[in-house]
Amino acid sequence: MTTTTPALLRVVVATPLSEELCLLIERTEPRVELVRDQTLLPPMRRPADYRGDPAFRRTAEQQADFERMLDSADVLFGIPDVNPAALHRTVEANPGLRWVQVMAAGGGSQVKAAGLGQADLDRVVFTTSAGVHGGPLAEFAIFGIMAGAKQLPVLQRDQRAHLWPERRALGQVRAQTVLVVGLGGVGREVARLAKALGMRTIGTSRDDLPVPFVDELVHTDDLAAAAARADAIVVALPGTAATLKLVGDNVFAAVRPGTTLVNIGRGTVVDEDALIRALESGRIGFAALDVFAKEPLDPASPLWDFPNVVISPHTAALDAGEERRIAELFADNATRFLDGLPLRNVVNTVEFY
Repeated sequence: MTTTTPALLRVVVATPLSEELCLLIERTEPRVELVRDQTLLPPMRRPADYRGDPAFRRTAEQQADFERMLDSADVLFGIPDVNPAALHRTVEANPGLRWVQVMAAGGGSQVKAAGLGQADLDRVVFTTSAGVHGGPLAEFAIFGIMAGAKQLPVLQRDQRAHLWPERRALGQVRAQTVLVVGLGGVGREVARLAKALGMRTIGTSRDDLPVPFVDELVHTDDLAAAAARADAIVVALPGTAATLKLVGDNVFAAVRPGTTLVNIGRGTVVDEDALIRALESGRIGFAALDVFAKEPLDPASPLWDFPNVVISPHTAALDAGEERRIAELFADNATRFLDGLPLRNVVNTVEFY
């Protein structure tokens, strides 16, 4: 009796990944043939630096080798050079490509930017690293909520001036209400941590199904009315056509003066011109922003100069364990793929989130 060994799933590493984590994937799912050539990938400058050193250049021969490797893949670990144009080329050149793992949690926008035709979108499944960043992003949200409640800008101002003012009352987080705009994995973790601090939690949802740690669900159509009852608003929505400038003048006009705003979703969800007006009027008393409509943030943006705004350069999700968690997620999805089970974090290629 003759037995045949099932073909391995050929996965080509298209973005920087340490050899240690390559071996982790291979150990976790032995049916994966993980193809990589570290000389063709840019060196990382820091943890989770998937673009790598911008000074890195391939020779023409190396680029041809890299593309031949990509075009032999069943699966890509990462978008080549984190470049939508390179993704477009690879998908069109490789009819055998079946799945692409995107490093970003909000990688749908990168897939959209590749401008793929419907046939390619139907043929190739795209997955993101959603869920990997939930903990760090939720912590940043809690930091923003607490900084607003405890008047961090005022404390810093007095410290710089060497002032010891009269005792002043600070906000008590446990007596406050937070509105979480977007109850995906990140938003749910924000709600969990906020509830642990004793906060009342309101969350936006498309349906009426109960969500753990959320006291009240509202539809996005009622966002302004819900914002009027909140001490802090945390934006955790992806950037889509439906969410573009969702948090704008109508929401800011409804909030109580001094409300805290945290954005850990996508910069396009908040109308930045409207936010600037709300900061100038005092309706937003403190803002902690990790994402912006256009990145890097324009040096001329007034947001840089507000003393009650904290700007994080889209780094709130980064921590030393991110790469390992993405590798573990990919290995789990590889097992699912090989066993014919649904993949985690599949990109919606209609709304691209």
